[in-house]
Amino acid sequence: MKTIATIVGARPQFIKVAPVSKALAATGSVKEVLIHTGQHFDASMSDVFFEELGIAKPDHHLGVNGGGHGAMTGAMLQQLEPVLQQLRPDRVLIYGDTNSTLAGALVASKLHIPVAHVEAGLRSFNRAMPEEINRIVADQLSDILFASTDTAVRNLEKEGFSSDRIFSVGDVMYDAALQFAERAAARRDILDSIGVEPGRYVLATVHRAENTDDPQRLRVIVSNLERVAEDLPVVLPIHPRTAGRLKVEGLAFSRVTTIPPVGYLHMVALESQAAAIATDSGGVQKEAFFYRVPCVTLRDETEWRETVDLGWNRLASPSTGGIAQAVASAIGSRGTEASPYGDGRSAVAIAKIVAEPS
Repeated sequence: MKTIATIVGARPQFIKVAPVSKALAATGSVKEVLIHTGQHFDASMSDVFFEELGIAKPDHHLGVNGGGHGAMTGAMLQQLEPVLQQLRPDRVLIYGDTNSTLAGALVASKLHIPVAHVEAGLRSFNRAMPEEINRIVADQLSDILFASTDTAVRNLEKEGFSSDRIFSVGDVMYDAALQFAERAAARRDILDSIGVEPGRYVLATVHRAENTDDPQRLRVIVSNLERVAEDLPVVLPIHPRTAGRLKVEGLAFSRVTTIPPVGYLHMVALESQAAAIATDSGGVQKEAFFYRVPCVTLRDETEWRETVDLGWNRLASPSTGGIAQAVASAIGSRGTEASPYGDGRSAVAIAKIVAEPS
């Protein structure tokens, strides 16, 4: 029986873990130990995801959250090391591009524990983003690189990674979208509770530091979403970081409907029924594509180029404005049909590789 230590900490990682944990359990030859760093600690950002997605409670909860990138990552390193020293797992499994991802890769590699990185090869080519640094370092320290797309595979090949380390498996978020679609459909009552109709509202999310910590970009986003709300209701589940920055900058929404963060199933219900989505979240961009809802990405670039190339997503930089116009043009638009994120069996492919004898 192999022991796999899975390290997560942020809400997108909980979604990715759900289908993979299920697939690992189905192998019958893997014991998974789940370690939650605590990066997202609020019940609405953490507990609800474990409950809704049927993920087992973490075996270890480190309770590390808050502070700057250095302080947070340093605290995670300090807390993770003794846990992994005690466990001595056969492999550490990390996801995505958060501080939890980076900390897991660093500690495991220093303890000479093999690392597998789910969502390897993702690149924005913008090293001003903390997430980009986390991805690059995590890939360098991993011996197994699970790539979600052909683009990610090419990125890794261009960086000199050997082909025997790269596995093109598809996107586990697509697995989750398929597995939980029926349950999410039953949560459309959230539309009634907010007072919006299917296809008659815009869903927005804003949380990235590049937008929330830059006063000018934040002002542009607020003013443009307010403009969109003059013509169509805008619903914004508000991230704690965003709420805090709005208060600091003396900004507030008057027309936009802000609601507390919601769980995965309610979020899918809101995404799938929206007329359009405006977001700076990588996961929400993909989910918009899964549900064939036109998306406007509030950033200068995106890692998920496939969504743009296929016409389902468009960039609207808060540094230049034009967000309201981009949303207006997105509504009612359609892109090209394609399946760049696999067949919904990514988790099974990952579990099979991880479970193989060393």
